Amino acid sequence: MKFFDFKEGVIGGVPIALGYLSVSFAYGIMAAGGGLDVLSAVMISMTNLTSAGQLAGTQLIFEGAAYIQIAVTTFVINLRYMLMSLSLSQRVESSMTVPQRLFVSFGITDEIFAVAYQREKAPNASYMAGLISLPYAGWAIGTFLGCTAGGLLPPRLCSALGIAIYGMFVAIVIPQCRKEHSCLVVVVVAAVLSCLLKYVPALSAVPTGWAIIICTVAASLLGAALFPLEEDEA
Repeated sequence: MKFFDFKEGVIGGVPIALGYLSVSFAYGIMAAGGGLDVLSAVMISMTNLTSAGQLAGTQLIFEGAAYIQIAVTTFVINLRYMLMSLSLSQRVESSMTVPQRLFVSFGITDEIFAVAYQREKAPNASYMAGLISLPYAGWAIGTFLGCTAGGLLPPRLCSALGIAIYGMFVAIVIPQCRKEHSCLVVVVVAAVLSCLLKYVPALSAVPTGWAIIICTVAASLLGAALFPLEEDEA
């Protein structure tokens, strides 16, 4: 039975892995362009497994940001995974051990959470191992290929391909903004704050890491205050 659960998880992870392969390829090119060697870039991907937080953290490394800035920035950006793990912990089989739950929490991403949460049967450790394995491998392999290609391809082509990872974020945000007015307001507020912290002389001295934190927390708090969810919606 556990083998079939694992197989089902692997099948469910195939499309996620293919998507991660392309996105992490773009990350690898960006990492190579910033001066990271292949081993360092792959190790970052294998220990983070997060697109937005990983990208922000890597950019802060390039800028020589303080460790506390990198830690707080990645914590704030990846905080949603804690909420996803808490939610999924209510659906998994009660027989899952603490080490198994810790493994699952490490492998939680937006897409993996969505697939696991929608499964009719309660996800068990075997299913989650299968679901996480291919996306995890795809993220690491894509980073390796992108970083390797970044050292071989012409700089102009690498720069063009590096934009792909930003295109992914746009593709995620725009449809949600068109569907929900609250999302649009939060995105606009975050963008305006980011521009102020970047271009206003009195504010431009704020380090990039803290600027990301300020924009994220301020826009989120404003969204929560203006568009609170009713208890039945939550």
